[in-house]
Amino acid sequence: MIIDNHTHTLIRMALEEDLGDRGDLTSLATLPPNSTITGRITAKAIGVIAGLAIVDAVYEVIDPTVKVTHAVKDGQAVEAGTLIAEVAGSSHAVLAGERIALNFLQRLSGVATLTAQFVQAVSETHTMILDTRKTTPGYRMLEKYAVKMGGGQNHRIGLHDMILIKDNHIDAAGGVTPAIQAALAYEIKAPIVVEVKNESELREALAFPITRILLDNMTTDQMRQAVAITAGRVPLEASGNMTLTRVKEVAHTGVNYISVGALTHSAPALDLSMRLSPIQR
Repeated sequence: MIIDNHTHTLIRMALEEDLGDRGDLTSLATLPPNSTITGRITAKAIGVIAGLAIVDAVYEVIDPTVKVTHAVKDGQAVEAGTLIAEVAGSSHAVLAGERIALNFLQRLSGVATLTAQFVQAVSETHTMILDTRKTTPGYRMLEKYAVKMGGGQNHRIGLHDMILIKDNHIDAAGGVTPAIQAALAYEIKAPIVVEVKNESELREALAFPITRILLDNMTTDQMRQAVAITAGRVPLEASGNMTLTRVKEVAHTGVNYISVGALTHSAPALDLSMRLSPIQR
């Protein structure tokens, strides 16, 4: 995981809103200024870890002398009670970064964990699980990284790297055919994905050399029929109301991809905690 300038900005913003202009008053008031301590980050639930490099980066900002030692790797499945990392150094620094480091790590590990559950649900098929743009503002690249750590794949990063013709574009352009024709003629070339909601629109889209067709909110039977009609000419993506209880059934229709907004907009944080050893004076 690469910590870029954007992620550093997120870390600094998070620390600033937590520490304010006076710092961690509780630790400053109760702990000797030169004391040291070790914190052990452990899992309290089964999950998949993602975001360990952010823990490193948080403490690099607070105090570069704090040592962070990873006990597992990103993408690794863990059980409750597994040691994830140790953080050792100044008591004030370790405690100042505890909540921010855990917030990042819990959020990203939650995304990775939910993704892994979806990937496991379709493991008997060749269908791949994709994320969407339904991400936390500012956290998109972090959450998409976490999806990959859970075994999923990334859909488009943003509006800038794919032409995804959705229902609103189709309505505004006057139909599937004029929308696709305009996209194919556009001066900037990018993958073209077309969303269809019924068999008629599917057949219309199949007449053009596009990258992928997205089957939006279709029933399982409609998807199965779409796979038969398409006959492998264009990869198919299923989307809309995908849950863990439904995704396996959808994968068995033969679609190539299933995109799941819940991976990033509804993933619960993985329960992690930092337990501290007694301070050393």
